[in-house]
Amino acid sequence: MVAFKEEFPYLRCDSGQLFEFNQQWLHAAITRAAAEAGYPKWWLTDHITESIAFYLRLRNDEPVVPFHQLSQTVRYVLNVIGYNEIVPYFSPSPPPISFSLLDIAQEAGAGYELAFFDRLEKRITALVKTGTDSLQLVGLQACVKHLQGAKAWTRACDALREEVICFVREKLASNAELRQLRCSVR
Repeated sequence: MVAFKEEFPYLRCDSGQLFEFNQQWLHAAITRAAAEAGYPKWWLTDHITESIAFYLRLRNDEPVVPFHQLSQTVRYVLNVIGYNEIVPYFSPSPPPISFSLLDIAQEAGAGYELAFFDRLEKRITALVKTGTDSLQLVGLQACVKHLQGAKAWTRACDALREEVICFVREKLASNAELRQLRCSVR
């Protein structure tokens, strides 16, 4: 993968999964840690987030930064500015994973719902290894139309849409490691 100049490098978690850096994700992780350490609505969260983002922009010679290295950098900054009591609470999970349902449907082929559900289940199960706590499934409408072979939305599309949503809910609920995963389907 290539990180272009003026953009952020990718983050790599222990499983090898690559993530795009997201400032909102880092801000939320710092906010959570500060609140747990007794600093609700901590005034330095914005400044630290911006500083880390600036630091990552400077590292554009490295297309990938290990996730643990980013975590160590945030902990180091917290220590340097004198808020080492927040450090033990800073344990961010990897950024949200987003993948396209349409891509999975295209891999399965038009009209091959069983292959689609099999591939979707495998993709969801593989998420356990990444350690993420947030999943975004995108392209539901386009996925359903592709699987139905429909150009316009039909009642059969409505039924399949509900089936996909129920399938995802069931898979998340049936796997203890995935129950805490926040998931959105759009």
